[in-house]
Amino acid sequence: MRIEPHKCVACGNCLAVCPVSAISIDPGIRRATVNLDECVECYACHNRMSKEHLNPTLVRTIRGFLKLLRIRFDPEPDVCPTAAFAPEELTWPRSIRRAFSDPCVPHESTGVYGRGTEEVKTNDVTNRVGPGEVGFTVEFGRPAVGARFREVQAVTMALAKIGAAFEKNNPVTALMPDPSTGAINPEVLDEKVLSAIVEVKTPEAMLPAVLRTVREVSATLDTVVSMGVAARCDAEGENRVEETLAAAGYAVFRGKTNLGLGRLTNLEVPAGPAALRA
Repeated sequence: MRIEPHKCVACGNCLAVCPVSAISIDPGIRRATVNLDECVECYACHNRMSKEHLNPTLVRTIRGFLKLLRIRFDPEPDVCPTAAFAPEELTWPRSIRRAFSDPCVPHESTGVYGRGTEEVKTNDVTNRVGPGEVGFTVEFGRPAVGARFREVQAVTMALAKIGAAFEKNNPVTALMPDPSTGAINPEVLDEKVLSAIVEVKTPEAMLPAVLRTVREVSATLDTVVSMGVAARCDAEGENRVEETLAAAGYAVFRGKTNLGLGRLTNLEVPAGPAALRA
């Protein structure tokens, strides 16, 4: 993402829109600029701001005149008055930033929008996590911090060492030449994204080891790491995972519960020539 200096009037509206604070006003040139190293190419500034296409010279002149009169004139907060943003053609490996950061772009590896995975929320139909297994989602960067793949790799390699199995239909796994090692393609290690989600599963007995591993490694990283845990309940709606989490010092609450309503099933129609499938 680039800001055209001949169009920008330094109104500052775009500063609050950027989720990772990669935009600032350069006092030397009196223009807004993008820190390309910190920019995650989420396109929030380009997509969320209205564009008025006003003449930059006219706007600067009016603002300068009013400033002499000690009158402050600012455009509406969600508007770029001169349409100064100019998206650039992204090439590999920088294109990976937009794939993980712009919710309007689907991941090539999974075809899923947003962060590229539906996670275990769709376990009703995907059966990613079976009886006796525990699924984990380890998310990096949210909210409004971002993460580099070098930080993600620190966790994935540690998880690989204890024998965690990576979900195949996941965009981070797609970046691993050999998932058994947890190592990520070195070309993208320094790329920064708004958010990335790693998905693994293990037998129930390995739950404490995964919790310990993620906690220890995340303490060494300069980003936010969040973890979700998924397991199947028994016929009474209970599971042993919650007891293990509580024993490890985690406050336990059920963020999502699937009731099996997403599974395909045959329904008989009492009258009529056709069978109905739901």
